Amino acid sequence: MGNFHMATEDLRTVLREEPQNTPATQLLSQIEKKMEECQQEKQRKGKKILIQEIEEADNQTDSDNKAHKTACLVQPSQPVGGEERSATPVERGDMGNAHKKPHGRGDGGPHAESNSSHHEHRRNRGSSDKYKVPQEKIANGSSKRGSTASVQGDQSGSGKATPVGGNAGETVNLDAPCGALPPPLARLKNEGNLLFKNGQFADALEKYSQAIQGYTDSGIDSPEDLCILYSNRAACYLKDGNSQDCIQDCTRALELQPFSLKPLLRRAMAYESLERYRKAYVDYKTVLQIDVSVQAAHDSVNRITRLLIEQDGPEWREKLPEIPLVPLSAQQHRREEPPSAEVLQARAEKAARDAERKAEVRFSALKQEGNDFVKKSQYQDALGKYTECLKLKSEECTIYTNRALCYLKLERFAEAKQDCDAALKLEPTNKKAFYRRAMANKGLKDYLACSSDLQEVLQQDPNVQEAEKELEEVTKLLRQSLASTSPNKPRKTVPITEVEDDENVTAVPNSKNSCKGEDISINLQPASAYEFGQSLNAARSSGNTVACAELLASTAPEMLPQFLSTQLDGHTISFIMQALHSHLLEKDPYLVYQHLNHLHTADRFSVVLMLLEKEERHHMTQLFEDLSAVQSTQFTKNDVQNLANKYI
Repeated sequence: MGNFHMATEDLRTVLREEPQNTPATQLLSQIEKKMEECQQEKQRKGKKILIQEIEEADNQTDSDNKAHKTACLVQPSQPVGGEERSATPVERGDMGNAHKKPHGRGDGGPHAESNSSHHEHRRNRGSSDKYKVPQEKIANGSSKRGSTASVQGDQSGSGKATPVGGNAGETVNLDAPCGALPPPLARLKNEGNLLFKNGQFADALEKYSQAIQGYTDSGIDSPEDLCILYSNRAACYLKDGNSQDCIQDCTRALELQPFSLKPLLRRAMAYESLERYRKAYVDYKTVLQIDVSVQAAHDSVNRITRLLIEQDGPEWREKLPEIPLVPLSAQQHRREEPPSAEVLQARAEKAARDAERKAEVRFSALKQEGNDFVKKSQYQDALGKYTECLKLKSEECTIYTNRALCYLKLERFAEAKQDCDAALKLEPTNKKAFYRRAMANKGLKDYLACSSDLQEVLQQDPNVQEAEKELEEVTKLLRQSLASTSPNKPRKTVPITEVEDDENVTAVPNSKNSCKGEDISINLQPASAYEFGQSLNAARSSGNTVACAELLASTAPEMLPQFLSTQLDGHTISFIMQALHSHLLEKDPYLVYQHLNHLHTADRFSVVLMLLEKEERHHMTQLFEDLSAVQSTQFTKNDVQNLANKYI
């Protein structure tokens, strides 16, 4: 009969386009006549097929629980809800797809359910309440069909467990995880399951639809979870008698997970309700290939076989669509056989991939939640989300720098520094990690380390204005710190006279301190940093750059950082620069280049360089400009410019 309906619709479409199509008009008349004959014959037989299905709700995977179904025939003499040819839909809350059930049998009979939880539920309700008719009133005075049975407990969005049905001891956690679905979508699915169990099929359908739309918008990749959502929504459609939409959702589910049992069974029942018996037969046979123990499928195949024989005659099999061959991997009744090593390995690899995919989905969701909290300045909440992210992926540099920002905002500088150190171990050139570690060191009053990190940031990107401003501020703080820790006492000038090794001692006229007419004696070949320091201090205290130039000329350039390691300060560097520029640049420019090439490697040089005054920096710049103008075969102008970048 379903095929006749489809044929008449197609022919009417053709006639609307081609009203003069005589063959189509004749064929339509013949089909309508046959439909009328079939209808009359069907009324004479007075037989109605009723299907009952009991099955648990889809909670995590759509193939965990087997569907248990039974079927029965209602004779014309048997009253069904006061209607002659229709049976009453059973408004049960399980995820089964029973769309037609007989009324008035309280003893269970052939409809006994194999699921123990359903046995208990039915015993509690009483055998007389096993089936309901649409007009029959329930306790609150409203019809069962139109009732939106309230769900006891909180369904408003809180994460608390919710009591199920009338059993106060049984609760459901609506925030329980569901596969790889993000928490908001998992909650929608759990709410839909709970509504379905309580008979609120329209509300459950809305929840599943929202979950499906959210899945599409979120861009996640979890075919198994989407298949379950479509299958659950198909069950709602079937309960409401919307077989066409049920078929569409089941088909979508099967496209995602071929040979999934529940979508196949629900689609078969929807086809049968539309009297599309050939397609229903194919789906039932496919179900039996997957799980031979589904009794409802056996009963439906026997029933539909008789109908097809009456409709199509002995050659009814030739008119059936092709029945797909179910692979062994999808046949549940064969899964009891011990799996091979290859199968176990494949399962382990698949489980690992699934776990990794689910972890990635959860990681992305937690990271986004943390970022949202940061935008709202809720740093403590963001801190918790980032910490959960690191439990899933402990080597994600971005999470460390993000959490370091939260620690900085909460003034937990030690923890912020630790996170930046961890980030720099993973990415040694991470600019954000350097900058946030600088801010943490500033909070810890470690201005030297702070300035070092800020210089690293500016070396990577000179356009970071925040780093420039912070460096200026930290430089001032560093000067104040040094000034407060060292007493401001004038240094004594101690004349030094060497009495040994006369050949290495020379008297250098003090050109700038000639008011006393005295000469100073310095050791031109110091053997230690102490001796070099004494000689340098003697020349600097009198401002004698000639003596300093002679000392530098007699000192190997590679020894200069070692001699200056204990007494390097801004005034010393400035004095050495003046001596090199005034007296050695013209005589031996290569020696000046060598001294400059080694001087910047001395300890604390970068810190001392920041303490130079503006005039002292100007003198240093002038020295490099004059050095770069020198024509030499031992160094190039480009070498001088590269060296100047370390000073200026």
